[in-house]
Amino acid sequence: MKILLLGSGGRESALAWKMKQSPLTNELFIAPGNGGTGQYGTNVAIKPTDFEAIDSFVTENGIDMIVVGNEDPLVAGIYDYFESKPVLVVGPSKQGAALEGSKDFAKDFMTRHGIPTARYQSFTADTIEQGYKFLESLKAPYVLKADGLAAGKGVLIIDSLEEAKQSLKEMLDGMFGNASATVVIEEFLSGIECSVFVLTDGNGGYRVLPVAKDYKRIGEGDTGLNTGGMGAVSPVPFANGEFMDKVTKRIIEPTIKGLIADNITYRGFIFLGLINVEGEPMVIEYNVRMGDPETEVVMLRIASDLVELMQAAAKGDLGNLELKQDPRTAVTVMMVSGGYPGSYPKGKIITGLENVGDTILFHAGTTLNAEGDVITSGGRVIAASSYGQNIPEALGHSFDAVSKVDFDGKYFRRDIGKDLVNYKS
Repeated sequence: MKILLLGSGGRESALAWKMKQSPLTNELFIAPGNGGTGQYGTNVAIKPTDFEAIDSFVTENGIDMIVVGNEDPLVAGIYDYFESKPVLVVGPSKQGAALEGSKDFAKDFMTRHGIPTARYQSFTADTIEQGYKFLESLKAPYVLKADGLAAGKGVLIIDSLEEAKQSLKEMLDGMFGNASATVVIEEFLSGIECSVFVLTDGNGGYRVLPVAKDYKRIGEGDTGLNTGGMGAVSPVPFANGEFMDKVTKRIIEPTIKGLIADNITYRGFIFLGLINVEGEPMVIEYNVRMGDPETEVVMLRIASDLVELMQAAAKGDLGNLELKQDPRTAVTVMMVSGGYPGSYPKGKIITGLENVGDTILFHAGTTLNAEGDVITSGGRVIAASSYGQNIPEALGHSFDAVSKVDFDGKYFRRDIGKDLVNYKS
């Protein structure tokens, strides 16, 4: 089949790497792709939110399936746009995508369907005084979330009540543009996080993908500013049989049943951002696509044909298809531009890409210059992903690869996964 993958990051690189391995893939196009995705398919200069241009490309090239990598096209309604056209789309309807596009919608969905999550209330500029009172009813730290999409930057965790009140005012005044016209305030949950991914066919069928844990802070020891992700590990030691049984019964199945009960069309990936609170799983957030950089380890651990699974999900019937998992550990270490997540230079030549052995380099913020050199074009540049029999072994392979790849200003965290090596529940 001919497949069009939308997106340009490390997640899309990992998806393309896995999809290329499928015997069902005849041709793979990535729109717009990056400096590394050309090794898996053909890059196409189309924005993932330009539905008319995508429609023309699909028609002209006989595309059989569209795989949506990032959230923006889903929230904008790409599934609905193509629903009546002769092409499969892996992803939820616009209504389903509101699970990520609106924090308030997601929290209301969880509350109605009995899915464990933090206590919360939502506020607008007209109800700011009630917002102050709700903050006063909570214990520090205080969690404030922009309701809409804010490029991963719309969540504030604040220790001071007065600062939280001031931040609420600033958010409602447009700190994150229209995304924070409504602000969700919720109680802080203390625990260790993990990411659970589910592929569902919209008719009650689902498969649980390998569980991962990512690392968001720029500094070692989880310090400093939040980023899009500095690395990831799979499997996660505490996400064992007992914990995952709770996740399945209390979160996954109520989510799947809730979507059906609410008549929400959802044929694609559900990302469950979970926190383990003294052995009890609770939902921090939903995303409506695969995570990044978790995809860069999850794809390594899927032993089944991903394209076959996605095709079945998009058709609405996963049937008896198995999702087999590779028992090995996978670790990814993200190389980022100096200055990230603040301002950073672009256009730095990247060297050593051919010297990394068995490690897989998933390009994220890269492109090609006029001379054909791979250069930096984003904050998160390349994810070095490796297999191992355990976390230290896989981490060692990724660090070895990172030491051989170079560009001016390269930075990476040296402690990815180390908190899990001796984890005690």
